[in-house]
Amino acid sequence: MTRSLNASSLAMAVLLAMTLPVSLHAAGKEAARSERGQLVHAIVMKWGPHVQEAYQVKITRWTADMREAFAKIPIENLREAAAATNFDQVDALLAGPRTSNASAAKVVASAEKALGDAANDLVYVPVTPCRILDTRVAGGAIAANSTRSFDVTAVSNYTFQGGDGSNCGIGGAGSFAAVAINFTVVTPSAAGYITAFPFGGTQPLAATVNYTAGDIRGNLAIVQLDQGPSANEMSVYSFAQTHLVGDVVGYFTNPEATPLQCLDTTATSTPVAAGATANSVAAACPSGYMQTATNCESSTWQMPFVYFKGGTCSAQNNSASAATLRSSRTCCRVPGR
Repeated sequence: MTRSLNASSLAMAVLLAMTLPVSLHAAGKEAARSERGQLVHAIVMKWGPHVQEAYQVKITRWTADMREAFAKIPIENLREAAAATNFDQVDALLAGPRTSNASAAKVVASAEKALGDAANDLVYVPVTPCRILDTRVAGGAIAANSTRSFDVTAVSNYTFQGGDGSNCGIGGAGSFAAVAINFTVVTPSAAGYITAFPFGGTQPLAATVNYTAGDIRGNLAIVQLDQGPSANEMSVYSFAQTHLVGDVVGYFTNPEATPLQCLDTTATSTPVAAGATANSVAAACPSGYMQTATNCESSTWQMPFVYFKGGTCSAQNNSASAATLRSSRTCCRVPGR
Protein backbone atom coordinates (compact mmCIF):
# COMPACT_ATOMS: atom_id res chain seq x y z
CA MET A 1 0.00 0.00 0.00
CA THR A 2 2.85 2.39 0.84
CA ARG A 3 4.59 1.62 -2.45
CA SER A 4 1.42 2.36 -4.40
CA LEU A 5 0.97 5.69 -2.58
CA ASN A 6 4.57 6.73 -3.27
CA ALA A 7 4.26 5.83 -6.94
CA SER A 8 1.04 7.83 -7.17
CA SER A 9 2.66 10.82 -5.48
CA LEU A 10 5.66 10.65 -7.77
CA ALA A 11 3.48 10.48 -10.87
CA MET A 12 1.48 13.50 -9.71
CA ALA A 13 4.73 15.36 -8.95
CA VAL A 14 6.08 14.71 -12.42
CA LEU A 15 2.85 15.98 -14.00
CA LEU A 16 3.06 19.15 -11.91
CA ALA A 17 6.69 19.68 -12.84
CA MET A 18 5.97 19.19 -16.53
CA THR A 19 3.23 21.85 -16.47
CA LEU A 20 5.61 24.70 -17.24
CA PRO A 21 4.49 28.33 -17.78
CA VAL A 22 2.91 29.21 -21.11
CA SER A 23 5.79 31.57 -21.99
CA LEU A 24 7.95 28.54 -22.67
CA HIS A 25 5.72 27.61 -25.62
CA ALA A 26 6.73 30.72 -27.52
CA ALA A 27 8.04 30.38 -31.08
CA GLY A 28 11.66 29.29 -31.26
CA LYS A 29 11.65 27.78 -27.75
CA GLU A 30 9.93 24.52 -28.44
CA ALA A 31 13.18 22.56 -28.55
CA ALA A 32 14.39 24.10 -25.30
CA ARG A 33 11.02 23.43 -23.68
CA SER A 34 11.15 19.81 -24.76
CA GLU A 35 14.64 19.33 -23.34
CA ARG A 36 13.67 21.25 -20.19
CA GLY A 37 10.67 18.97 -19.68
CA GLN A 38 12.80 15.87 -20.02
CA LEU A 39 15.40 17.20 -17.58
CA VAL A 40 12.77 18.19 -15.02
CA HIS A 41 11.20 14.75 -15.37
CA ALA A 42 14.59 13.12 -14.69
CA ILE A 43 15.28 15.33 -11.65
CA VAL A 44 11.89 14.71 -10.03
CA MET A 45 12.02 10.96 -10.66
CA LYS A 46 15.52 10.71 -9.21
CA TRP A 47 15.37 13.11 -6.25
CA GLY A 48 11.68 13.45 -5.32
CA PRO A 49 11.72 10.38 -3.06
CA HIS A 50 14.90 11.65 -1.36
CA VAL A 51 13.30 15.02 -0.55
CA GLN A 52 10.23 13.29 0.89
CA GLU A 53 12.30 10.93 3.05
CA ALA A 54 15.05 13.32 4.17
CA TYR A 55 12.98 16.49 4.71
CA GLN A 56 9.51 15.09 5.36
CA VAL A 57 8.11 17.20 2.50
CA LYS A 58 5.64 15.52 0.15
CA ILE A 59 6.91 15.13 -3.39
CA THR A 60 3.86 16.93 -4.80
CA ARG A 61 4.42 19.89 -2.47
CA TRP A 62 8.14 20.15 -3.30
CA THR A 63 7.48 19.91 -7.02
CA ALA A 64 4.65 22.46 -6.93
CA ASP A 65 6.91 24.90 -5.04
CA MET A 66 9.70 24.29 -7.56
CA ARG A 67 7.58 24.51 -10.72
CA GLU A 68 8.30 28.16 -11.51
CA ALA A 69 11.96 27.66 -10.66
CA PHE A 70 12.14 24.68 -13.01
CA ALA A 71 10.82 26.95 -15.75
CA LYS A 72 13.29 29.79 -15.15
CA ILE A 73 16.54 28.11 -14.09
CA PRO A 74 19.15 28.16 -16.90
CA ILE A 75 19.02 24.99 -18.97
CA GLU A 76 22.72 24.41 -18.18
CA ASN A 77 21.86 24.19 -14.48
CA LEU A 78 19.14 21.64 -15.20
CA ARG A 79 21.53 19.52 -17.25
CA GLU A 80 24.06 19.48 -14.41
CA ALA A 81 21.34 18.82 -11.82
CA ALA A 82 20.02 15.84 -13.82
CA ALA A 83 23.54 14.38 -13.91
CA ALA A 84 24.43 15.20 -10.28
CA THR A 85 25.33 12.35 -7.94
CA ASN A 86 24.22 13.92 -4.65
CA PHE A 87 21.36 16.18 -3.58
CA ASP A 88 23.63 18.97 -2.29
CA GLN A 89 24.79 19.49 -5.89
CA VAL A 90 21.20 19.44 -7.14
CA ASP A 91 20.10 21.91 -4.45
CA ALA A 92 22.92 24.29 -5.32
CA LEU A 93 22.14 24.19 -9.04
CA LEU A 94 18.40 24.72 -8.57
CA ALA A 95 19.01 27.77 -6.36
CA GLY A 96 20.39 29.68 -9.34
CA PRO A 97 23.61 31.72 -9.57
CA ARG A 98 25.65 32.19 -6.41
CA THR A 99 28.06 34.84 -5.28
CA SER A 100 31.65 34.05 -6.29
CA ASN A 101 34.46 33.81 -3.75
CA ALA A 102 35.89 37.05 -5.15
CA SER A 103 32.58 38.87 -4.59
CA ALA A 104 32.32 37.48 -1.09
CA ALA A 105 35.85 38.64 -0.32
CA LYS A 106 35.01 42.17 -1.49
CA VAL A 107 31.94 42.38 0.76
CA VAL A 108 33.84 41.05 3.77
CA ALA A 109 36.80 43.36 3.13
CA SER A 110 34.41 46.32 2.95
CA ALA A 111 32.85 45.37 6.28
CA GLU A 112 36.23 44.89 7.93
CA LYS A 113 37.41 48.28 6.65
CA ALA A 114 34.35 49.94 8.17
CA LEU A 115 35.11 48.54 11.63
CA GLY A 116 36.76 51.20 13.76
CA ASP A 117 37.46 50.96 17.49
CA ALA A 118 39.90 48.12 18.19
CA ALA A 119 38.05 47.34 21.41
CA ASN A 120 34.85 46.68 19.46
CA ASP A 121 36.17 45.16 16.22
CA LEU A 122 34.80 41.76 15.29
CA VAL A 123 36.90 38.82 14.13
CA TYR A 124 35.87 37.31 10.79
CA VAL A 125 36.01 33.52 10.38
CA PRO A 126 35.46 32.26 6.81
CA VAL A 127 33.81 28.87 6.24
CA THR A 128 33.12 26.68 3.22
CA PRO A 129 29.81 27.91 1.70
CA CYS A 130 27.01 25.88 3.23
CA ARG A 131 23.19 26.03 3.14
CA ILE A 132 21.45 26.87 6.41
CA LEU A 133 17.94 27.54 5.10
CA ASP A 134 15.76 26.76 2.07
CA THR A 135 12.02 27.45 2.31
CA ARG A 136 11.38 25.30 -0.77
CA VAL A 137 12.42 22.28 1.26
CA ALA A 138 11.10 23.24 4.70
CA GLY A 139 8.61 25.84 5.91
CA GLY A 140 7.17 26.90 2.55
CA ALA A 141 7.30 30.32 0.94
CA ILE A 142 7.43 33.42 3.14
CA ALA A 143 4.03 35.10 2.87
CA ALA A 144 3.71 38.60 1.46
CA ASN A 145 4.30 41.43 3.96
CA SER A 146 5.40 39.02 6.69
CA THR A 147 8.50 38.15 8.67
CA ARG A 148 10.02 34.75 9.34
CA SER A 149 12.76 34.04 11.89
CA PHE A 150 15.63 31.58 11.60
CA ASP A 151 18.09 29.80 13.87
CA VAL A 152 21.69 30.53 12.86
CA THR A 153 24.07 29.79 15.75
CA ALA A 154 24.59 26.73 17.95
CA VAL A 155 22.88 24.41 15.44
CA SER A 156 24.18 20.88 14.79
CA ASN A 157 21.93 20.11 11.80
CA TYR A 158 20.10 22.58 9.54
CA THR A 159 17.68 20.18 7.83
CA PHE A 160 14.77 21.49 9.93
CA GLN A 161 15.15 24.75 7.96
CA GLY A 162 15.75 22.97 4.65
CA GLY A 163 19.51 23.30 5.01
CA ASP A 164 22.52 21.00 5.21
CA GLY A 165 22.62 17.96 7.46
CA SER A 166 25.69 19.29 9.28
CA ASN A 167 26.57 22.29 11.47
CA CYS A 168 28.01 24.06 8.37
CA GLY A 169 31.17 24.90 10.28
CA ILE A 170 29.35 27.54 12.35
CA GLY A 171 27.04 25.53 14.61
CA GLY A 172 29.82 24.71 17.03
CA ALA A 173 31.05 28.30 17.29
CA GLY A 174 28.54 29.20 20.00
CA SER A 175 26.78 32.55 19.93
CA PHE A 176 28.40 35.04 17.55
CA ALA A 177 27.70 38.62 16.56
CA ALA A 178 27.09 38.58 12.81
CA VAL A 179 26.91 36.25 9.83
CA ALA A 180 28.02 36.61 6.20
CA ILE A 181 25.28 34.96 4.18
CA ASN A 182 24.33 34.75 0.52
CA PHE A 183 20.56 35.17 0.21
CA THR A 184 18.75 33.97 -2.92
CA VAL A 185 15.08 34.79 -3.52
CA VAL A 186 13.32 32.25 -5.71
CA THR A 187 10.26 33.10 -7.83
CA PRO A 188 8.64 35.91 -5.78
CA SER A 189 5.00 36.58 -6.62
CA ALA A 190 5.56 40.29 -7.32
CA ALA A 191 8.25 42.96 -7.32
CA GLY A 192 9.62 43.82 -3.90
CA TYR A 193 12.48 43.16 -1.51
CA ILE A 194 13.60 41.23 1.55
CA THR A 195 15.25 42.71 4.63
CA ALA A 196 17.35 40.63 7.03
CA PHE A 197 17.87 41.95 10.56
CA PRO A 198 18.51 40.75 14.14
CA PHE A 199 15.74 38.66 15.70
CA GLY A 200 13.66 40.76 18.09
CA GLY A 201 15.03 43.98 16.65
CA THR A 202 13.29 46.75 14.72
CA GLN A 203 13.11 46.14 10.99
CA PRO A 204 15.41 48.69 9.34
CA LEU A 205 14.39 50.82 6.37
CA ALA A 206 16.74 48.95 4.04
CA ALA A 207 16.71 46.15 1.47
CA THR A 208 18.92 43.07 1.54
CA VAL A 209 17.77 41.81 -1.88
CA ASN A 210 15.57 43.68 -4.37
CA TYR A 211 13.60 41.48 -6.76
CA THR A 212 11.01 41.45 -9.54
CA ALA A 213 8.19 38.96 -10.03
CA GLY A 214 9.49 35.49 -10.87
CA ASP A 215 13.12 36.39 -10.16
CA ILE A 216 15.87 34.06 -9.00
CA ARG A 217 18.25 36.63 -7.54
CA GLY A 218 20.99 36.54 -4.91
CA ASN A 219 23.00 39.00 -2.83
CA LEU A 220 25.71 38.54 -0.22
CA ALA A 221 25.02 40.43 3.01
CA ILE A 222 26.45 40.68 6.51
CA VAL A 223 23.66 40.50 9.07
CA GLN A 224 23.93 41.37 12.75
CA LEU A 225 22.47 38.64 14.96
CA ASP A 226 20.57 38.70 18.22
CA GLN A 227 22.72 37.23 20.99
CA GLY A 228 19.96 36.85 23.56
CA PRO A 229 18.57 33.56 24.94
CA SER A 230 16.09 32.94 22.09
CA ALA A 231 16.72 30.04 19.69
CA ASN A 232 16.31 32.31 16.65
CA GLU A 233 18.91 34.98 15.92
CA MET A 234 17.84 36.39 12.54
CA SER A 235 14.57 37.56 10.99
CA VAL A 236 13.74 38.16 7.32
CA TYR A 237 10.90 40.36 6.07
CA SER A 238 9.53 39.96 2.54
CA PHE A 239 7.33 42.45 0.69
CA ALA A 240 5.92 39.78 -1.67
CA GLN A 241 5.48 36.05 -1.27
CA THR A 242 8.74 34.32 -2.07
CA HIS A 243 10.92 31.33 -1.40
CA LEU A 244 14.27 32.06 0.21
CA VAL A 245 17.60 30.23 0.22
CA GLY A 246 20.48 31.12 2.56
CA ASP A 247 24.10 29.98 2.22
CA VAL A 248 26.57 30.95 4.94
CA VAL A 249 30.15 31.86 3.93
CA GLY A 250 31.50 33.09 7.27
CA TYR A 251 30.75 34.64 10.64
CA PHE A 252 32.00 37.38 12.97
CA THR A 253 32.89 36.67 16.59
CA ASN A 254 33.04 39.18 19.42
CA PRO A 255 36.53 40.42 20.35
CA GLU A 256 38.21 38.70 23.29
CA ALA A 257 41.00 40.05 25.47
CA THR A 258 44.06 37.89 24.77
CA PRO A 259 47.03 37.89 27.19
CA LEU A 260 50.43 38.46 25.57
CA GLN A 261 52.80 35.51 25.34
CA CYS A 262 56.18 36.66 26.73
CA LEU A 263 59.64 35.20 27.34
CA ASP A 264 63.08 36.35 28.42
CA THR A 265 66.08 35.65 26.20
CA THR A 266 69.07 33.79 27.57
CA ALA A 267 71.23 36.24 29.52
CA THR A 268 74.45 37.52 27.97
CA SER A 269 77.29 37.66 30.56
CA THR A 270 79.96 40.31 30.09
CA PRO A 271 83.07 40.49 32.38
CA VAL A 272 83.98 43.99 33.66
CA ALA A 273 87.43 44.68 35.18
CA ALA A 274 87.79 46.64 38.42
CA GLY A 275 87.32 50.36 37.75
CA ALA A 276 86.23 49.74 34.11
CA THR A 277 83.00 50.33 32.22
CA ALA A 278 81.38 47.92 29.76
CA ASN A 279 78.37 47.36 27.52
CA SER A 280 76.46 44.05 27.52
CA VAL A 281 74.24 43.44 24.49
CA ALA A 282 71.41 40.93 25.01
CA ALA A 283 70.50 38.22 22.49
CA ALA A 284 67.89 39.26 19.94
CA CYS A 285 64.21 38.36 20.31
CA PRO A 286 63.00 35.22 18.47
CA SER A 287 61.25 35.71 15.13
CA GLY A 288 57.69 36.90 15.60
CA TYR A 289 58.35 38.46 19.01
CA MET A 290 58.76 42.13 19.88
CA GLN A 291 61.00 43.47 22.64
CA THR A 292 59.11 45.05 25.52
CA ALA A 293 61.90 45.49 28.11
CA THR A 294 65.69 45.45 28.66
CA ASN A 295 66.82 43.53 31.74
CA CYS A 296 70.17 44.31 33.41
CA GLU A 297 71.84 42.49 36.34
CA SER A 298 75.15 43.09 38.14
CA SER A 299 77.20 40.66 40.25
CA THR A 300 78.09 43.44 42.71
CA TRP A 301 76.28 46.39 44.27
CA GLN A 302 79.27 48.57 43.43
CA MET A 303 78.62 48.46 39.68
CA PRO A 304 75.74 50.89 39.02
CA PHE A 305 73.96 50.95 35.68
CA VAL A 306 74.48 54.12 33.69
CA TYR A 307 72.43 53.18 30.61
CA PHE A 308 69.95 50.47 29.55
CA LYS A 309 67.85 50.53 26.39
CA GLY A 310 67.20 48.46 23.27
CA GLY A 311 68.77 45.35 24.77
CA THR A 312 72.03 47.08 25.80
CA CYS A 313 73.13 47.46 29.43
CA SER A 314 75.99 49.85 30.35
CA ALA A 315 77.62 49.91 33.80
CA GLN A 316 80.74 51.08 35.68
CA ASN A 317 82.50 48.65 38.03
CA ASN A 318 83.48 50.69 41.12
CA SER A 319 84.57 47.64 43.09
CA ALA A 320 88.19 46.54 43.69
CA SER A 321 87.78 43.27 41.77
CA ALA A 322 86.33 42.00 38.46
CA ALA A 323 82.56 41.67 38.18
CA THR A 324 79.96 40.40 35.72
CA LEU A 325 77.30 42.40 33.87
CA ARG A 326 74.36 40.37 32.54
CA SER A 327 71.73 41.47 29.98
CA SER A 328 68.56 39.96 28.51
CA ARG A 329 65.42 41.08 26.69
CA THR A 330 61.76 40.48 27.51
CA CYS A 331 60.02 39.61 24.23
CA CYS A 332 56.27 39.32 23.66
CA ARG A 333 53.76 38.42 20.92
CA VAL A 334 50.02 37.96 20.48
CA PRO A 335 49.35 34.18 20.66
CA GLY A 336 48.85 32.57 17.28
CA ARG A 337 50.86 35.15 15.34
